[in-house]
Amino acid sequence: MQTTTIKFKKRYKRKCGFCGGSKGLIRSYGMNICRKCFRERAEKIGFVKY
Repeated sequence: MQTTTIKFKKRYKRKCGFCGGSKGLIRSYGMNICRKCFRERAEKIGFVKY
């Protein structure tokens, strides 16, 4: 009997916490949010546009 194993255990896809998109992720400060969602919610989070 042949057993099947997972080829890559640690591999996973990073996604935005709000929309689920994977392009343009901002991962600093542990946010994991895409740039589009960040622009919409930046002021609520506490960032200021200069």
